Amino acid sequence: MRLVLYIVGVIWGVCVSCKSSLPPLDYTQWVNPFIGTDFTGNTYPGAQVPFGMVQLSPDNGLSGWDRIAGYFYPDSTIAGFSHTHLSGTGAGDLYDISFMPVTLPYVEAEGALGIYSKFSHGDEAASAGYYRVRLADYDIDVELTATERCGIQRYTFPQDEAVVFLNLGKAMNWDRTTDAYVEVVDSCTVQGYRFSDGWARGQRVFFRSVFSKPFDNMVLDSVTMIVRFDFESLVGKTLVVRTALSGVSMEGAAKNLVAEAPHNDFDCYREEARESWNHELGKLEVKGCNQDELVNFYTALYHTMLAPTIYCDVDGAYYGPDRQVHHADGWVNYCTFSLWDTYRAAYPLLTYTQPHRTNDMVKSLLAFYEQNGRLPVWNLWGSETDMMMGYHAVPVIVDACLKEIGDFDAVKALEACVATANLDDYRGIGQYKKFGYVPYNLKDEWNAEDWSLSKTLEYAFDDYCIAMLAEKLGKKQLAEEFYMRSQNYRNVFNPATGFMQPRDDKGVFQPDYSPDEYTPHICESNGWHYLWSVQHDIEGLMALMGGKERFAEKLDRMFAYVPSNQKELPIFSTGMIGQYVHGNEPCHHVIYLYNRTGQTWKTQKYVAQVMHNLYMNAPDGLCGNEDCGQMSAWYVFSAMGFYPVNPVGGRYEIGTSLFPEMRMHLSNGKTFTVLAPKVSPQNVYIQSVRVDGKPYDKSYLTHEQIMEGVTVEFEMGPEPTAWGGQNGVELTSRKISLLID
Repeated sequence: MRLVLYIVGVIWGVCVSCKSSLPPLDYTQWVNPFIGTDFTGNTYPGAQVPFGMVQLSPDNGLSGWDRIAGYFYPDSTIAGFSHTHLSGTGAGDLYDISFMPVTLPYVEAEGALGIYSKFSHGDEAASAGYYRVRLADYDIDVELTATERCGIQRYTFPQDEAVVFLNLGKAMNWDRTTDAYVEVVDSCTVQGYRFSDGWARGQRVFFRSVFSKPFDNMVLDSVTMIVRFDFESLVGKTLVVRTALSGVSMEGAAKNLVAEAPHNDFDCYREEARESWNHELGKLEVKGCNQDELVNFYTALYHTMLAPTIYCDVDGAYYGPDRQVHHADGWVNYCTFSLWDTYRAAYPLLTYTQPHRTNDMVKSLLAFYEQNGRLPVWNLWGSETDMMMGYHAVPVIVDACLKEIGDFDAVKALEACVATANLDDYRGIGQYKKFGYVPYNLKDEWNAEDWSLSKTLEYAFDDYCIAMLAEKLGKKQLAEEFYMRSQNYRNVFNPATGFMQPRDDKGVFQPDYSPDEYTPHICESNGWHYLWSVQHDIEGLMALMGGKERFAEKLDRMFAYVPSNQKELPIFSTGMIGQYVHGNEPCHHVIYLYNRTGQTWKTQKYVAQVMHNLYMNAPDGLCGNEDCGQMSAWYVFSAMGFYPVNPVGGRYEIGTSLFPEMRMHLSNGKTFTVLAPKVSPQNVYIQSVRVDGKPYDKSYLTHEQIMEGVTVEFEMGPEPTAWGGQNGVELTSRKISLLID
């Protein structure tokens, strides 16, 4: 580890002026970045533009589960403002390039907290792309905003003897610094890097920082890797700090700074960030609801655009998983793919709100495959974390292919999907292919938990997606192979218990099995939750369970059955209705399965209950980890009135609308509209539906209808009806059934 100081020269770009032209309606007024910063949400309140590489946000300075995102609303300290954060992942990493302004004398605590200040929420505010706080111990006003690759800070000091600390050794939770370096470019400019290990293995963050005023003195501590900058004569004055990041080099960071933040006009960048957010938020237009519902909706939409994050310099250079520098030519490389969570609804939503970015995201996944030999499971800053399971880049890719989004190579995409699905020595895939399931008694070296049952079910769904892509590309034999593999879920269904159940390598089901129990064989869930993880073949699952009536009875039991001892529930079992857990992703589609039983009113009832009770305009307003947008994507889809049970099926189950009017402005120039003029907290039940003025009795909408820009009208009322009940079950798996027969 080294920390070096020397002087280098640089040629600076010419400052340019910013222009502001906000749309007539400012959607950012309804974004509350504090939602999810308390309880289990694990979000951060700081500044970011849509999908930006920089997430400039305050850190409380302490580690622990509640502070995974660096910030926990009940805390009262701030110990720095760092440039990288994760939105509700449950994984503690990043916190790179941390600044802390103080006046003399400053306060410093022993241990991890270090140099800090007290603060009050009364002196704190945040909106989309902007954050401010007053550091109470120093009476310093701090403001944050961002561009895609740059963070911009503005400090207003009350007195002379101002000091700014740059902490390159800062490490919280899973993260630790392995190497750091800094050099002086001129009296206002420094550059360097921070390398670290943690969840992101071998992470490299390069930076260039420019102060709006020359620093009078600079002191380095090579042990703590803390840099101190002294400023004189700043009483009542502001200091702007512009910092650009790069995963490639200091030179790359310098290019990013010149391209995105070449001058010291903080207000300009704040306005640009607001304009960017307004452009994206305005794609979904909702009307006729109360203030809290507007805030909940647009904050949820905001959360769906914090990840994946841009991961390349302005010239396209990025650092790949093969530890080589690559270039994205004509497209933008992305990382932070939380795929186990987000394949369910977040990425299907982006196919409508961000089709151009979706194209680039698929290209990013395929580039990762070319450089790493397999599609990512959960990548971060050019590193594979190997977190969670499944090969869920597959449904993201396949959904984009089936919807004919973008210009990526579909043949290459199929190759990547098949190759990843056939990695015999990776995460139990070889066992899955051999036995038709992952045995729970065979050790999996890739995880501390074996998650055998979850892997079997997740792999089966991904195999179905591969089959769909192979069929689209005319690969009949390959399609049949993977359609057959997609039926492996049947191998872990135990008819004696009526649940999915772990099996050993001899075919024996796990003895003394209880679906209530949380075991290492099921990922963050129990047997109740994973019973329904067959999104691709609901009809097949229904048959296994004894038909539609038994299927419906089992759903009823799930929502009515309360755990006997809630004190023993794990941290991820939150937002519960009976055994349904909204706070974790495996359950997210289950409410909508009532549509397949013909009991559509039950879907409507529970969807309304979750929207009204488990999403709130408050710091503790999320009932579970945000998980890079999945928790919020469920809400956005459901508030619009429909949800993708099968994320790649092009079929969206109708639930209940939250708003009297909703319009989704599509990239093809058309507008998809949902009208429910009588909807209210009491009127949550659909009485009838019209599509483009004609009666409609199907319990689902299609991708084609959405893209055509149809108008859907819900007649709402306070009592359940039989609407849609005759169309709940449709044979979407005839091909599979034929193969089995």
